Amino acid sequence: MSGDRPLRIGLVAGEASGDLLGAGLIQALRERCPGIEFEGIGGPLMQAAGCRSLFPMERLSVMGLVEVLRHLPGLLRLRRQLAGHFLARPPDLFVGIDAPDFNLGLERRLRAAGIPVAHYVSPSVWAWRRYRLPRIARSVDRMLTLFPFEAEFYREHAVPVRFVGHPLADMIPAEVDAAAARRALGLEPGAPLLALLPGSRRGEVTRLAPSFIGAAAELARRRPGLQFAAPFATAATRALFEAELGRHPEAPPIRCLDGQSRELMAAADAVLLASGTATLEALLLRRPMVVAYRLAPLSYRLLRRLVRLPYYSLPNLLAGEALVEERLQAAVEPVTLADDLERLLDDTPRRERLAQRFAAIHEQLGGDASGRAAEAVLELLGR
Repeated sequence: MSGDRPLRIGLVAGEASGDLLGAGLIQALRERCPGIEFEGIGGPLMQAAGCRSLFPMERLSVMGLVEVLRHLPGLLRLRRQLAGHFLARPPDLFVGIDAPDFNLGLERRLRAAGIPVAHYVSPSVWAWRRYRLPRIARSVDRMLTLFPFEAEFYREHAVPVRFVGHPLADMIPAEVDAAAARRALGLEPGAPLLALLPGSRRGEVTRLAPSFIGAAAELARRRPGLQFAAPFATAATRALFEAELGRHPEAPPIRCLDGQSRELMAAADAVLLASGTATLEALLLRRPMVVAYRLAPLSYRLLRRLVRLPYYSLPNLLAGEALVEERLQAAVEPVTLADDLERLLDDTPRRERLAQRFAAIHEQLGGDASGRAAEAVLELLGR
């Protein structure tokens, strides 16, 4: 970096969770280095924090092995365009945020050209495809992990790493006022509340909505007075869910919300949700949950041959034990889900134990995660 030129950092995030992390990192870096500039790919949060997005982030938001194959030509073309941009106008440092299948290839090219590289959010190399470790070591100068078990794995394999924690653990307070959350959402204060979160992507909602709505219908039959609500990240996913709801005349009223997923989980007595970042939010909010997931059938058949883990949800991975119920593929069935949720609603001692374990994990993950990530990034520049 020249003495009179502002520090420039390249960033690429591929989906909403990465956009959140990137925005926190940008803000923490700005506090430490006023005048710093950012460009690459980011969503609305990163753009609001000051990142110039060269392409829409939605072009990277593709999940599942089969789905990625269909979009592969466009993703490869986009990566070539980004590499050309950053090689022609090199940043002082590049940070790839999650999206490893896209970012690691870009990072390897930039690092080979002498640009320092950090990767923020570990690929799940500890779970499957461990053969990627040499590629990761060639692609990054430092891996920044959200969870402590990931950092331990990289240290064992001699990859430079820093555990920074998760910004959500700093954003979500230790104590949450469920009654206030209900009032803010206009929900009935006295009736038990079940939150339904069938995912943030269209494919997730399409695969999970029928069983989630069926579970709500079964619980409403067993427990009159139970209220239901579901939040949606986009108008498109809400429309998919409401269309499915119209095909279930036996379903109870389900209040649909635009966004407000965290507020709804804070208000809820229990949560039924898709596996993903939302499960971490539910943990940090101390909410008992049942985690469900369905992949496209071919993606699942391929993955089940490769993944060797006892659990797939973040709460169980962080705890190292089966704290919460997990249902996958054919087990995502209305009566099974209703049984799981009813046990949670009735078992007060279990709910209290879950809250205690969730509180301990919350403390472990918090402590200015974005600030620690910013410091790890600046160390790579000798600052």
